[in-house]
Amino acid sequence: MTESSPLLVSTRKPLLAALRGERQAVAPIWLMRQAGRYLPEYRALRAEKGGFLALATDPEAAAEVTLQPIRRFGFDGAILFSDILMVPWALGQDLTFGPGEGPRLAPRADTREAIARLSPVDSARLAPIHETVRRVASALPDGVTFLGFAGSPWTVATYMIAGQGSKDQAEARSLAYADPGAMAALVDLIVDATVTYLADQHAAGVEAVQLFDSWAGSLSPAQFERWVIAPNAAITARLKALCPDLVVIGFPKGAGGKLPAYARETGVDAVGLDETVDPVWANSVLPAGMPVQGNLDPLALMAGGEALDDGVDRILAAFADRPHVFNLGHGIGQHTPIGHVERLIDRVRNAR
Repeated sequence: MTESSPLLVSTRKPLLAALRGERQAVAPIWLMRQAGRYLPEYRALRAEKGGFLALATDPEAAAEVTLQPIRRFGFDGAILFSDILMVPWALGQDLTFGPGEGPRLAPRADTREAIARLSPVDSARLAPIHETVRRVASALPDGVTFLGFAGSPWTVATYMIAGQGSKDQAEARSLAYADPGAMAALVDLIVDATVTYLADQHAAGVEAVQLFDSWAGSLSPAQFERWVIAPNAAITARLKALCPDLVVIGFPKGAGGKLPAYARETGVDAVGLDETVDPVWANSVLPAGMPVQGNLDPLALMAGGEALDDGVDRILAAFADRPHVFNLGHGIGQHTPIGHVERLIDRVRNAR
């Protein structure tokens, strides 16, 4: 992060430069979940390979999925095709993806005793992910930045405790209040595993990583400070010590008014904004010169037309004087028309 935004620069990798604090004449662009179900080529490969976990742990197939949106759209960034629950899987929980339902983890890590029974990281379970990274890194076109990722500790913990996703993360929030020592033990375990996992991704070829805190918005301010800001700060500091050139993006979905504190205190290089954040407000309260990423509503992209155009224009205008990576406020929806993605890219790259 820099104190003020440098002058516009041209670069061989515009997305990586923007994340490092250099404003670009044209905002670089990638989309969360850009490799996924809205693409017919992805659906065909998944039908051939079977379930999600089998696909994500097949390096040849996962590399192909990662590269598909780069070939089709020419995005400025490629994001590794994987899942935030690879870390709990490596810690010994069984991970399944049933037809038509979200992921399931078992046994649940919902007590101090269950947390103590978690195993050390099984590197064999993560080895295919790192092989995927190596394959993608060797195949990416010049100028494309390679992004890895992991779930942030709070969000990962909510799945590990409940055994699945939930609307209000009540099980995890209850454990954090009732037995903060147990929650701290689980979060510390996730922090350690995540630092190693992301450092290994970097060693295999990723240039930037994103920390996804999809459920950060469910916490009170004091709990947010303890279970979102502090663990992400620990991960970022340790990654910077291990990998000084690695860029870290923090994405605390739902942080709202707590976003400025997150940006100041975690040490991340750039902050991702969800679709509920007013970009004008964000530009006024975030640290000067800090790169931002986002934040078009995925439903505006799905709707297309005037909703899409107006949303793009408003975001670009708000961040005209700040390093900015264009993205959605969350993942692209599976029913998003391909033509709307093409229109989005054209609107961003030909903005006046």
